[in-house]
Amino acid sequence: MTQNQEQPKTTVLLVRHATNDWVKSGKLAGRAPDVHLSQQGEAQAEALGQRLATHPIHAIYSSPLERSLETAAAIARPHGLTVQARPGIGEVDFGDWTGQQLKELAKEPYWRLVQTRPSLVRFPNGESVRQMQTRAVDEVERLAAAHEGETIALVSHADVIKAIVAHFLGLHLDLFQRLVISPASISSLSFSHGGPLVTTLNDTAHLPAEEAEDDRGDDG
Repeated sequence: MTQNQEQPKTTVLLVRHATNDWVKSGKLAGRAPDVHLSQQGEAQAEALGQRLATHPIHAIYSSPLERSLETAAAIARPHGLTVQARPGIGEVDFGDWTGQQLKELAKEPYWRLVQTRPSLVRFPNGESVRQMQTRAVDEVERLAAAHEGETIALVSHADVIKAIVAHFLGLHLDLFQRLVISPASISSLSFSHGGPLVTTLNDTAHLPAEEAEDDRGDDG
């Protein structure tokens, strides 16, 4: 590459799945099977698909969980793309906490550490938050390198996207929960010779105003 030749810009769209049917249950869905989009979530996914229909998306990847795959399918449809499942951007493995009531988990002494020092946390019989961030960032970098000069979409989960964005912002993992990643939101990264940039965060312009906010009742 000569000095006057610029490396093609690669764009990675980080999309949080739309609202799922466990939101009102008060339970931590995590990697529980058969958690699907709610009726509201289906409408959000359709809005996402329309928003991104004119974008030159070359490939779409998704967490293997149903709520992400269903969201990804709505984005892929206008482009005639096949959704490719990638465990690397899958939900946090909450281990024994999966399926538990959030109000009961909040009583656990360990819960405070989850909120204040997540870099030290390993979920019982699950993975650590550091492990999640490492495998998710590795997957983003792997896919970005495989699609140099293209635009790709990755559909994942709130904490996973927060951890990815925190890494590329140079933000300590203990502060990643300061980021807001709403259901059906779009965040974006740009990779070029000058290094990675966070170019968009939590874009919800395609959603009704009352839905364009952080939903802390939706765990992923």
